[in-house]
Amino acid sequence: MNKRLGILLSGRGSNFLAIADAIESRRLDAEIAVVISNRQDAAGIAQARERGLNARVLPSAGLDREIYDRQLVAELEENDVGLVCLAGYMRILSGYFIHRFPMHILNIHPSLLPAFPGLDAQHQAMEHGVKFSGCTVHFVGDGLDSGPILRQAVVPVLDDDTAESLSSRILEQEHRIYNEAIALALSGRYRIEGRRVVEFTPAP
Repeated sequence: MNKRLGILLSGRGSNFLAIADAIESRRLDAEIAVVISNRQDAAGIAQARERGLNARVLPSAGLDREIYDRQLVAELEENDVGLVCLAGYMRILSGYFIHRFPMHILNIHPSLLPAFPGLDAQHQAMEHGVKFSGCTVHFVGDGLDSGPILRQAVVPVLDDDTAESLSSRILEQEHRIYNEAIALALSGRYRIEGRRVVEFTPAP
């Protein structure tokens, strides 16, 4: 897999910034080929432009999901992207998109999957009274938040937590494990067994 990343975002892009910082400080051996948002007002796009990165806006409003995704795939392929990283991208990918980048799309989710998939995971965790939550980086498959898991981090749920305070502590761990998962995906030092990602060290 080539090390050119395509970042997709819809909002502030804090995970994108953590990735960009890791690359800039050489903690992550990768290159951001393009940052794309479906929203013109996404703060992450402004941040990408400030950093001099290749940043594009492809508005999605009113477009059929697959029609939009065909435009998105064309942009990613034009930029020779090897790994797609979703960083607060608030659209469900079509089957067309997923099949064009099989096991080459990463997403981060603010829960310990398979618990609490979908929206408002932190609120779901609070409502269920769990004692531990966290975050998960996984490959994107056909199901919602259901692809093979590369990294997880556990975050205790405190008695005085709110969804907002829990989200803040989870986000700190997201920034750490997303970079670890990207490094693993780019290294190729893993195999997928069913739903499991098994790491290995190549023979010398």
